[in-house]
Amino acid sequence: MAEEDVYTKDGTVDYLGNPANRKETGTWRACPFIIGNEFCERLAYYGMSSNLVLYFKHRLNHSSATATRNNLNWSGTCYITPLIGAFVADAYLGRYWTIASFSTIYVAGMTLLTMSATVHGLRPECYSKDHCHPTDGQTAVTFVALYLIALGTGGIKPCVSSYGADQFDDADETEKRHKSSFFNWFYLSINVGALIASSVLVWIQDNVSWGWGFGIPAIAMAIAVVSFFSGTKLFRYQKPGGSPLTRICQVLVASFRKHKVEVPADKTLLHETADAESNIKGSRKLDHTKEFSFLDKAAVETEKDDIKGTGDPWNLCTVTQVEELKAIIRLLPIWATGIIFSAVYSQMGTLFVLQGETMDKFVGNSTFEIPSASLSIFDTLSVIFWVPVYDRIIVPVARKFTGHKNGLTQLQRMGIGLFISIFAMVSAAILELKRLQMVRNNNYYDLDSVPMSIFWQVPQYFLIGCAEVFTFIGQLEFFYDQAPDAMRSMCSALSLTTVALGNYLSSLLVTIVTSISTNNGKAGWIPDNLNYGHIDYFFWLLGILSVLNLGAFLLISKWYTYKKAIGTLR
Repeated sequence: MAEEDVYTKDGTVDYLGNPANRKETGTWRACPFIIGNEFCERLAYYGMSSNLVLYFKHRLNHSSATATRNNLNWSGTCYITPLIGAFVADAYLGRYWTIASFSTIYVAGMTLLTMSATVHGLRPECYSKDHCHPTDGQTAVTFVALYLIALGTGGIKPCVSSYGADQFDDADETEKRHKSSFFNWFYLSINVGALIASSVLVWIQDNVSWGWGFGIPAIAMAIAVVSFFSGTKLFRYQKPGGSPLTRICQVLVASFRKHKVEVPADKTLLHETADAESNIKGSRKLDHTKEFSFLDKAAVETEKDDIKGTGDPWNLCTVTQVEELKAIIRLLPIWATGIIFSAVYSQMGTLFVLQGETMDKFVGNSTFEIPSASLSIFDTLSVIFWVPVYDRIIVPVARKFTGHKNGLTQLQRMGIGLFISIFAMVSAAILELKRLQMVRNNNYYDLDSVPMSIFWQVPQYFLIGCAEVFTFIGQLEFFYDQAPDAMRSMCSALSLTTVALGNYLSSLLVTIVTSISTNNGKAGWIPDNLNYGHIDYFFWLLGILSVLNLGAFLLISKWYTYKKAIGTLR
């Protein structure tokens, strides 16, 4: 980030010729407010969502398959709406005001959800703990609240990690090194929030009330907003660069209009601004790359362009504008390989929880019963363990062997995570196979829970946590680093859509296998009583898809060309 690119929240440029002014903003001094905001927001999100599948099943009276689908569809939407927030941030408001605006929607949704579980007339009528009869109106209020939350989180997710990274200057080698560590500690804050949510808040929902279980996350979200505004004077602000979709369309239209024009062999003849900086606000110039040469036609100067002399961007684009589109195209195959991983990750909030419900949830010989959704605490503990191990041990050791400043490249890091995720599904499938053997051997079909400790689920959660540290954090850094400067929120949102599509894919697979496996009156893979089902088959299916996905990722990684930025930001 160049000094000229830091400006105040009202949009006016802040002159940074005075070094003292530079020293007062950004870097780690600003990050605690961003990380604090993310910690509280994730505490709110996971506190509300970790147990949601059981709320659907027991309070909204959904079947296991319906509860799983509704949970996956809502979770997926939470990772699609970031496209809206990212567009608003990159094109119009900037990341600061986008986070601030969408946070108010988020708080409104959390408040309405709390009311739907507490206010008479809005909360479902229950005759026992798990025997409720919600009206259509009460169910509708719950889903309106949830989708308000989905919209609110759409303005925060794609912006907050990028906004934190904006606090470090790419032109300063010291700050650039700190930026890589920022992503590790940012993701750690997410998981500390999730740790509290999946332990304390899930217990409150199961043993105190859903009203308190949703109310505390609502309060946490309000604290997240306060934390963010508290750092206002310390933040560095980056200019919105105008609509990235418009620039992409301009390249496509211009290259199509000039489809008969020959691209010169000397690429220095392609159109680019004569200034040292790009003509796109908030973006450095990008060096020309060889791939997708058809798009280069958009930057070929013709006599018609010279005669008009109007600089119409729908007829003539700069090399940087063309390279923006090329960068997005190169990201798409890598992006696609994240979908299967996200489908694996989504099992923690659905089938892992339902699997845990059928197991012995008592801790040792005590009377304390751990909620099945609280087992995700071991995913969180795994992340909390692996983040400092990766940052302080793996990176320095790997650096000695690879010579790379970050130890491993971002793609190598992501690939290791994809490999580990395969074993998470294998672990889950083997556990379910053993559980079903116990059911068959002892005729436990009608038992609510079999005498097998729920803590046998720990390995599958721990493996997913380890895979997250490699894949999700690597993905965060990769999409920020490889994104065009003026499209960073959009590319962060693009990386988040893999989570959405992973949820939708998992939901689709549940629908397909349920339809096929219940033919001729069979119980199917995922019946209401899992003792008659075979969710182990579903885990094996995801394991096989993960192996194929890893193979595709390795092939795509060999082909990938890294972005080359030149010049300074405008």
